[in-house]
Amino acid sequence: MDVKLTIPAAPDVSESMANKARMLQRRTIDNGAGLTDKQLQQAKKIGQDFEALFVGMMLKSMRETVVKDKLTDGGHGEEMYRSMLDQEYAAASVKRGGSLGIAKIIEKDIIRQEGRKYVPAVDTKE
Repeated sequence: MDVKLTIPAAPDVSESMANKARMLQRRTIDNGAGLTDKQLQQAKKIGQDFEALFVGMMLKSMRETVVKDKLTDGGHGEEMYRSMLDQEYAAASVKRGGSLGIAKIIEKDIIRQEGRKYVPAVDTKE
């Protein structure tokens, strides 16, 4: 018995149509979909703040793994100022641009979500 399988052909989508869709998607993301400059700046700040918080938590975890030096152990005051120093290191590293890339991802996601237009449902029961 010879069984022949026929595979349906994929729909013909030309490259130009795919390129147009990609360009439209990029344009929507890049323009912020009609968001104001203030909203775009807020999205960027939120992304940077989150990444700074994340980096600060990583620095805190790394500091806990290091054995404290008996000679220069400053007690509670040193712990407090060291945590503040770690927070500043984290904030500076994110603002300087040598970041992990989390801020940009969050910023793009916020812009994408805020750029969606709310379309009210049409009541068809009239």
